[in-house]
Amino acid sequence: MWEILKTGGIDPAPHRATITWASFIRSQANAILAMDFIETVTLTGQRQYILAALHHAGRRVRILGTTAHPTHTWVTQAIRNLLMDLEDAGSLARVRFLIRDHDAKYPALIDEILNAAGIATVLTGVRMPRMNTITERWVKTLRAELLDRTLIWNHTHLRHALRGYERHYNQHRTHRSLAAATPLRARPLPLEPDQIEHLTVRRLDRLGGVIHEYRHAA
Repeated sequence: MWEILKTGGIDPAPHRATITWASFIRSQANAILAMDFIETVTLTGQRQYILAALHHAGRRVRILGTTAHPTHTWVTQAIRNLLMDLEDAGSLARVRFLIRDHDAKYPALIDEILNAAGIATVLTGVRMPRMNTITERWVKTLRAELLDRTLIWNHTHLRHALRGYERHYNQHRTHRSLAAATPLRARPLPLEPDQIEHLTVRRLDRLGGVIHEYRHAA
């Protein structure tokens, strides 16, 4: 193996001049979207598929839709809707890569649609979830904070719960990677000492109390 690598001009692992996957992720975070399917089962026994996309730098998540039958037509339309959403938000020009796995639910047509928008598809390795680690971590968070704590009755109930969680995640839930800010809200200003002495906090229950949000009382 050493002779093959040497013949191919490839240095030993610690000294390779090529960029590592981790370095690529860090240096291109502002231009990267990642996508994944999440499976869940309702109380009726129906399996539902959730398609979500996440921006690496801003950590904003977009839940593109839920369906019991993720056909190629459905996925293609979800991608078109994502591109329109990005364009409306003024962030389409910044996105250059979309990371996803080899799931057969993705049709080849979506790569052509993304390429036309200037976005290159980057496929993860087979059975290598760490290549899409930020999205995989969000999936774990979604399960821990919502899906594993909620009895989802049907498709309509699932969509309602996901809309509420998406709003909470993007507008209220703080992130260490964003220095305690949220994807859609800046980090609040530090409190002055006199404000702390008279601090009053209100708790807002979301989704029937599954999620709690805390705000300063007016």
